[in-house]
Amino acid sequence: MPVRFCSQTLITGRTVGGRSVSPMLSTFFFLLTCSSLLFCSARDTLAPFQSLRGNETLVSDGKNFELGFFSPNGSSSSKPYVGIWFYGLVPRTVVWVANGNNPLSDSSGASFKNDGNLKVLAGNETTLWSTSIASAKAANATLSDKGNLILKEGINDPIWQSFFNYSDTFLPGMNLEGKELTSWKNESDPSPGDFTFMQQGQQFTIRNGSAVYWRSETSNVSWSFDDIPDDILSNFNSTSTNTYNNKITRLVMHPSGQIRYLEWNDETRIWDLLWWEPSDSCSVYKACGAYGSCNSNSVPVCKCLPGFRPISPEAWDSGQFSGGCTREITECGKMDGFLELKKMKVEKTESVSVLEGKNEAECRAECVEKCTTCNAYSFEASKRRGESLSTCWFWYDELKDLQEDYPYGGRDLYVRIAAPSEIGTTRRCGYCGTNPIPYPLSTGSTCGDPAYFGFKCNDSTGQLRFDAPNGNSYAVTGINSEKRTFVIQLEDAGNCGATGSTSKELQISNSFYITNNTILLLNCSTLEPQPHLDCTPSSPCHGYIKEREPCFDSQKCCSYTNGNSLSKLPDLNSGCAYTSIASSDLSSSASGWLGVEIRWEPPSEPMCNSSNNCGDWPNSTCKLNMTVHRDKRCYCNENFRWDPIKVNCTQDVGVITEQSKETSRKYRPLEGLSKEKLDESDQRGKDFTDSNKFREDKTKGIDVPFFDLESVLAATENFSKSNKLGQGGFGPVYKGKLPGGQEIAVKRLSKNSGQGLEEFKNEVLLIAKLQHRNLVRLLGYCIEGDEKMLLYEYMPNKGLDSVLFDQTQCLLLNWEKRFDIILGIARGLLYLHQDSRLKIIHRDLKTSNILLDEEMNPKISDFGMARIFGGKQTEANTNRVVGTYGYMSPEYALDGFFSVKSDVFSFGVVLLEIISGKKNTGYYQTEHALSLLGYTWKLWKEEKVTDLMDQSLCESCNRGEVLKCIIVGLLCVQEDANDRPTMSKVVFMLGSETATLPTPKQPAFVVKRSLSNTASSSTRPETQSNNEITVTVEEGR
Repeated sequence: MPVRFCSQTLITGRTVGGRSVSPMLSTFFFLLTCSSLLFCSARDTLAPFQSLRGNETLVSDGKNFELGFFSPNGSSSSKPYVGIWFYGLVPRTVVWVANGNNPLSDSSGASFKNDGNLKVLAGNETTLWSTSIASAKAANATLSDKGNLILKEGINDPIWQSFFNYSDTFLPGMNLEGKELTSWKNESDPSPGDFTFMQQGQQFTIRNGSAVYWRSETSNVSWSFDDIPDDILSNFNSTSTNTYNNKITRLVMHPSGQIRYLEWNDETRIWDLLWWEPSDSCSVYKACGAYGSCNSNSVPVCKCLPGFRPISPEAWDSGQFSGGCTREITECGKMDGFLELKKMKVEKTESVSVLEGKNEAECRAECVEKCTTCNAYSFEASKRRGESLSTCWFWYDELKDLQEDYPYGGRDLYVRIAAPSEIGTTRRCGYCGTNPIPYPLSTGSTCGDPAYFGFKCNDSTGQLRFDAPNGNSYAVTGINSEKRTFVIQLEDAGNCGATGSTSKELQISNSFYITNNTILLLNCSTLEPQPHLDCTPSSPCHGYIKEREPCFDSQKCCSYTNGNSLSKLPDLNSGCAYTSIASSDLSSSASGWLGVEIRWEPPSEPMCNSSNNCGDWPNSTCKLNMTVHRDKRCYCNENFRWDPIKVNCTQDVGVITEQSKETSRKYRPLEGLSKEKLDESDQRGKDFTDSNKFREDKTKGIDVPFFDLESVLAATENFSKSNKLGQGGFGPVYKGKLPGGQEIAVKRLSKNSGQGLEEFKNEVLLIAKLQHRNLVRLLGYCIEGDEKMLLYEYMPNKGLDSVLFDQTQCLLLNWEKRFDIILGIARGLLYLHQDSRLKIIHRDLKTSNILLDEEMNPKISDFGMARIFGGKQTEANTNRVVGTYGYMSPEYALDGFFSVKSDVFSFGVVLLEIISGKKNTGYYQTEHALSLLGYTWKLWKEEKVTDLMDQSLCESCNRGEVLKCIIVGLLCVQEDANDRPTMSKVVFMLGSETATLPTPKQPAFVVKRSLSNTASSSTRPETQSNNEITVTVEEGR
């Protein structure tokens, strides 16, 4: 204990307040002052029966560590704890907590006391924590310069030490062996979390609960070298000579599940992260389960080995890979091949057997002989003291912990697989590493389709590469044959900001058969700018991106058309995207990118020299057709047609032919699903004049499945009443079932409906181009005579209005589900306005046009009134106002002026209806004739706005989220369109927990007009002036 000196001047007398004080009383003052100085100055020891209170602390002799009361950084609670932290570092870095499980309710009267046991006492003397050892009345508690709080009597051995009662941190001088670290619950809550770090023998392990989350490799595994670095291990043992003045380091079990080694940087005044595990997704133990291979550079990181499939496809699609994969074919006789995998990591279990003195062929034969038990083998040839050695390794258990391109010395692994059986087997290019190369992709002249050449397989590494037309070569990290996509990894693309608008490396030549590219970024957060809401030359636009097809379901991304530069660069960590119209000074390189996803077009008929080359495509003949191609192709025989999706000739079933003066067209029943082309736009501005003809534009046509009338009648049982789902303004909707069992919804447009051929064409063309989880999916169309029908995916829970406004059904929508529905609608609109290839204004968004699938996920439907904006167009006028009263914005309803802000207004109305369970077109506070918007505004002004909430939500609601949603709803229904946020801002505000929301102004249509007592569609005749509006009493679609 440091020596404390008092003044040695003898005070013989003094005057206090003008009065003389006796020498005896002066001596008393001297002793009192000396005692006070002792307790007020820094001290490292708590003597018997002494206590710490309030801001009092112990400071180690060398001022390395400090002990006292604290509240965690970032904690919203004022509940204090007693702990040890590094002295003088900002922000405070806590290394040990006494009462992590039991915080003080407040610091008033609380103390840290030494009465032989160290105790944390509440103000009422209740013990919240104690060392709980046999009483040692004369024990001192001293805080050492290593951060160890030691309780001992005199010169005897310590009876208790904080070093043996670990929290989440190891400090130099602690002994790792046999000890555990337990993470905090989160960074502001020091109570025990889910993760524990420990040493067991020669292996280090992180557990998540009882399950292994990460483990180091044991030293006797010859091909692995990813143990904890020696310089870290040498720093954490009881004989460490590391001193505080040399380096300040710590080993922390972080709440995220990572074990982290950090060093304090005196220059930057921050902790530098020197080492951590798991270092990436593939470092997690058995991240991909059995027979699942992990590649941290791929999207997704896990894939089943060729010849295997996910045990749970649903879990796999949602990003939960730990369930692993299973063999597609388990019969021994059919498992007649080996998949060669290079530089692989694989778990070594007790069942792995080793045979020495065998060559590679003998290893293979041994595994084939033990077909029922041998799953894989590895062969290793080496030399020792000039003598050649060879070893076979055999795996009899399931293959787990597989990782590709392992950086610590992976092995060549040969896995038993079944022979491939898909179409085009002899023309497939086989496998490259874990990537099966599907037809038509080509790695050479002898396989695949030459039109898709551009891939190369490195046989020594198992790495597949793609040679882009610009001369650059990229590693292929994943291929998805079902989606017809592959992902290339960008190895040197400069910084994130510059790549957005100038880099040609991200553009693929139009000569390659692809449709669009997708940029997938892992992390561009270095120097990430603040989310500016206005674009300027110096500040990038900040938008919010949600997943969309054909992007991977678990990633946020955006697409751009073949040959064009990027429109956005998304940051996966934040969910934000930086538009290319503004410059940025980001410095994060492409090493953090996941890559570019490229989709290829379905192939045409395969090329051939003779009919012998067509053996993989039954019902085809090799011949020349100069009107289609200039080379010989395997053309389908009569009554068969080429299916580019199945890559085969499929039979026409029940072909019906109709002749017209200009064209002959084929109609097939549902089993065949022929695809007819609709033109995207008629440049001469002419409408369809004949329902039996669609004018074709080869450069702008799109594929839309066509259904003949006979098939639709069969599916709906001749439009039976029992199959009728409802009636809209444009006609009835029926439920149907395809021959394969798929349920559909058929919208049958009535002859007297307001939707003519132009609107019908508009809806088909629009929705066929759109792919998003929150938009209803079009399955096909039928047009025959006067009949015009659209076939959609069936939504079992019908429209949102049928559930929301029903007193019984609404109980199915708790607050969590309603909030998910609000977010889903917002993301669907954002996709329409900003993220799709088209810029689309819906113009008729309302609750009845929001359909709910079996899981109550929202799908925006009914695109007959939608409009496409081209280029930089953001607004338009119309003399024909269409929509539904109660959902139309004032500028659209009164002046025919519409923009993306018109949809924002409709969304705001829908949002408030979802929260309240009330229709906007009803009367509330009837003495004031208030609409729902007016009623909401009245509650806002009275500071009772949460009273708007549906009473059925009282128990399930998050009032903070409810209030946030109401504010966003009011912002969306502002009278001035300029005051309304864009949908990107809406999604950002809804998804952020920290965003500051503007104060809303009075919304439009506060007082309800007595125009109709039902929701109605609105139209404006061509002859009306801009200041007039006629509301027809029609039921909205």
